[in-house]
Amino acid sequence: MSTPAIRSVLVCGASGFVGRRIVRSLREAGLAVTAGTSRSQDFQQDLSPDVWLPRVTGFDAVVNAVGLLRDTARRQLEPVHHQAPAALFEACARAGVARVIQISANGVAHSPTRYATTKRAADEVLLRLRAEGRLDGTVLRPSIVFGRGGASAALFMTLARLPLLVLPRAAVQAQVQPVAVPDVALAVLRLLQDGGPEIVTAVGPRALSLCAFIGELRRQRGQAPARVVPLPDAPSRWSARLGDLVSGQPWSSESLALLEQDNIGDAAAFERLLGRPSVPVEQFVEAAWASDV
Repeated sequence: MSTPAIRSVLVCGASGFVGRRIVRSLREAGLAVTAGTSRSQDFQQDLSPDVWLPRVTGFDAVVNAVGLLRDTARRQLEPVHHQAPAALFEACARAGVARVIQISANGVAHSPTRYATTKRAADEVLLRLRAEGRLDGTVLRPSIVFGRGGASAALFMTLARLPLLVLPRAAVQAQVQPVAVPDVALAVLRLLQDGGPEIVTAVGPRALSLCAFIGELRRQRGQAPARVVPLPDAPSRWSARLGDLVSGQPWSSESLALLEQDNIGDAAAFERLLGRPSVPVEQFVEAAWASDV
């Protein structure tokens, strides 16, 4: 699909963890970026293409980096993850926006969680518009994204301070492939500049268990290995249900369900997109945490 040079970009979710880094990366590359935030866009209420059409008209590209961990009293996954993005993508097609990037998540293709099914529904809308030739759309699906400002990264850094880790058995067994947030932002820049396949999996160079990942963060902090106690399945579910009752933190039944499946991908393919090696997990604290101090 032939697409003109991308110069002006609207980034939805620009005040979020990943969105902030995307905005920074695009501006450093000389692109004209408009930062869309909750002050100007309401993904809970803006569910019609007619609402989005005047907002996207005139832009060369749009990036959607809006996301929720779970339902809250004020914001629900279905409108925020699915209905509003679907309206946004249709408006982009009508307005002639050349390129659209949807920030999704690795593992949503087969997970039955509400987080995954709502993300997947929006992904499928964008992929259908691409298949119809109405716009050039790519779904970027990162594994666990690590960096300062991320809720999950903050949890991992907190856990890395503890000499005794009581972790769900799934966290000890399942494989993850964490990716540094600067690499996710660079991937968006590359996709805007050069285009890409319909789905890109953003992963770091090495797969490891979540338990081993936390241990690696401890090593980077200069701490000795922690003692790890696997929590059986039933207590893990109980702790997750308690987490369901406390909004604004990442541990929940949805999080546990996502941890129970491997979250890995093709590191070589992602590095080809970046045009350089991705940040190794052994350098995460320096490159993606301390660098944002």
